Amino acid sequence: VQLQASGGGLVQVGGSLRLSCVASGRTSDNDEMGWFRRAPGKEREFVARINWSGSRTDYSHSVKGRFTIARDRAENTVHLQMNSLQPEDTAVYYCNKFSAELREVYWGQGTQVTVSS
Repeated sequence: VQLQASGGGLVQVGGSLRLSCVASGRTSDNDEMGWFRRAPGKEREFVARINWSGSRTDYSHSVKGRFTIARDRAENTVHLQMNSLQPEDTAVYYCNKFSAELREVYWGQGTQVTVSS
């Protein structure tokens, strides 16, 4: 499984960005895809996840109400729409995929998000 993330960049406070992550191979309904982030000097933290059937989404408290995760089954892609961005959202964002069948977690390369004040 390979994951290719894109969409990061530099944005001003209050702005928006949309991250995308394309997964190779097959994704089944019991799989999950999500996003984590690592800010400078901090541990990696959970941001959001979605199960591939689309019946469940989870968000960290810090992004709930501002970020939206969605999946595109046809493109095998998960998107993270980030609105009302704040300087504390500055981080490298990583997508991941949990394979329910293989009980494995796969990670993509990071994409940098920088929010300037």
